[in-house]
Amino acid sequence: MNKSAKILIALLAISVTGLFAQAQSPRILFVDMVKVMNEHYKTEEQKTKLQVDAEKASAEAEKILKERNVMVEEYKELVEQDKNPMTTDAVKQQNRAAAEKKIQAIQKTNNDLQSFNTNTQNLLRQRFQNFKEIMLEEISKIAREVAQRRGVDILMDKSGPSLLGIPAVIYADASMDITAEVQAEINKSRPASSGSPQITVPMGN
Repeated sequence: MNKSAKILIALLAISVTGLFAQAQSPRILFVDMVKVMNEHYKTEEQKTKLQVDAEKASAEAEKILKERNVMVEEYKELVEQDKNPMTTDAVKQQNRAAAEKKIQAIQKTNNDLQSFNTNTQNLLRQRFQNFKEIMLEEISKIAREVAQRRGVDILMDKSGPSLLGIPAVIYADASMDITAEVQAEINKSRPASSGSPQITVPMGN
């Protein structure tokens, strides 16, 4: 075999090797973003804060409700006085005027209470939503760093359902799941005092 033929074969071998390398499947890892988010120590802290604020709002709503109930009892008393045959016409007229004002005050308090509860729920939900957006960015950054250290090409979130409503990842070997690694990386920055148990606060998706 002459020298030119050997060179040609060598180049062909290199070319074929390169094609096989390019044809190799991409290296893929998975992470459960929902699990990381829900079990993040900052999520636990945020839920605790929201729970405290929700309890404060509930106490304020209870105060408004008690004030309304007092007005309801006062209205009932005015109605009973109006039914009493011993009540003079002049007093009845005054009571009816007072009862009308009392009804208006009760209706206003009912509306205020409903608005207060709605606004409180919306505010707490929005606060948690804003928190989630910030946290997902932070978690994604750490997950990318862990994946890059593992030398992979693609990192996928396995927590969300597909368009068919089934898990996006039906099967993956446990070695391809870096959720625990991401959590370990996050917990490196966990303050020593951050050890409160997780509190469930329904804030929506």
